[in-house]
Amino acid sequence: MASCPTQAPEGNLAAVLSAALDALSRGQRASLAVVLETEGSTYSRPGAAVLFGEGGQVGWLSGGCLEPEIEQRALAAARHGHIDWMEIDTRDDDALFSGGAVGCRGRQRIVLLPLNALPDIGPLLGAWLEGDGALTLQLDGTGNVVLQGAQTRQQWRLPDAQAAAPAQWHASDPHWSLAWPRRSQLLLVGAGPEALPLHAAMTGLGWRVHVQEQRDDWQARFAVPSALCRQPLAQVLHALPDLDAVIVMQHNFERDRDALEQLALHPVPFVGLLGPQRRREDLFTLLPGTAVAALQPRLRSPVGLSLGGRGPDAIALSIAAQLQAWRHGSPLAAA
Repeated sequence: MASCPTQAPEGNLAAVLSAALDALSRGQRASLAVVLETEGSTYSRPGAAVLFGEGGQVGWLSGGCLEPEIEQRALAAARHGHIDWMEIDTRDDDALFSGGAVGCRGRQRIVLLPLNALPDIGPLLGAWLEGDGALTLQLDGTGNVVLQGAQTRQQWRLPDAQAAAPAQWHASDPHWSLAWPRRSQLLLVGAGPEALPLHAAMTGLGWRVHVQEQRDDWQARFAVPSALCRQPLAQVLHALPDLDAVIVMQHNFERDRDALEQLALHPVPFVGLLGPQRRREDLFTLLPGTAVAALQPRLRSPVGLSLGGRGPDAIALSIAAQLQAWRHGSPLAAA
């Protein structure tokens, strides 16, 4: 197996793997389509994944033009329980000049993995969805498949629908290794008006989102999906040591001050504070100097990019944009 895995792009793998777990629990036939290699201009990059099954499709490998062909092969792989390989080449000049070309001009090499031929894959997928470390997929042209999580490793040998296909891609040694990073985790401190659209946006981008909110009136307005929601913030932070970002959005000066003081002791690298700059300055005058010094390098206040617009949805969009930029190392995140 390859020793240096390709880092997969951080798309919404969570939606795909959640759908895979659902298909397994329902006993439905389904296959994971995973991009192994690309050349030229392609919609997807190595590591992109889509689930095709009896319950439908989750995810995209193109703008919609290639999925019908992939779906037919994926469903056949699921029916027969064999691994399958596809090469989709959209670089045809004849199609370009005849008006029949698709949007991208490149080549994708895809493997189709039937879930029913991968017993005990469920716990590995579930652990990654819960934020338990990275997930690495290794496979070769003979049908050996290895999935490695933070705590567990599974290996399978799948029958091959067309054993010679991978050899056409590589002169020798057809091996691939793809690594999906640990799922990013976000904590929203406060379930105010902006929390619901922000939760939806960040979940759609693949983040695992928690909400900490003890006020009964706000819990009634916001369907908090986390068992941690009613616990004090200190307990929540202790239970979530691997948080990537926290947004303080309680619309209450005293509670925000207490939250910032506790976050000063937590190593979370991104702390966002809702409200204008003057509010941050007032809060800092009441915080211990050690807390201010610990927060300043990682505090974004006011949190969110300046995109224009007002109201909860516009604010949520601005925060989601900054978080996404920060996760991908964009200089916009410092704005």
